[in-house]
Amino acid sequence: EVQLVESGGGLVQTGGSLRLSCVASGFTFGDFSIGWFRQAPGKEREGVSCISYIDGNTYYADSMEGRFTMSSDNAKNTVYLQINDLKPEDTAVYYCAVGRRYSGLYYVHNPRYLDVWGQGTLVTVSS
Repeated sequence: EVQLVESGGGLVQTGGSLRLSCVASGFTFGDFSIGWFRQAPGKEREGVSCISYIDGNTYYADSMEGRFTMSSDNAKNTVYLQINDLKPEDTAVYYCAVGRRYSGLYYVHNPRYLDVWGQGTLVTVSS
């Protein structure tokens, strides 16, 4: 069974930082694109970043470049999302998700086509 478990969310003041983690299990890590996605209250789920299983590159949604950095530790089947200079508009549930068919470039712009999602971790940024 494929499982993704996120952690690291919480309540943070504007300007603070967080590092989210996602531990994956139940599949060969390198056979899936894996990334971070978020859903703010009242908004559609959007991509943040995604590592492509095809070439290993990390792709970011245009609006996410700069303050967001995704990294991975393949030996631990874990990916991370470092978020700096948090803003109130970053408040959202952050999800880890994987897809087995396509590039991370595709998934970061089309999160609805991913295959398996974690439960999410809530990031709340206070003003």
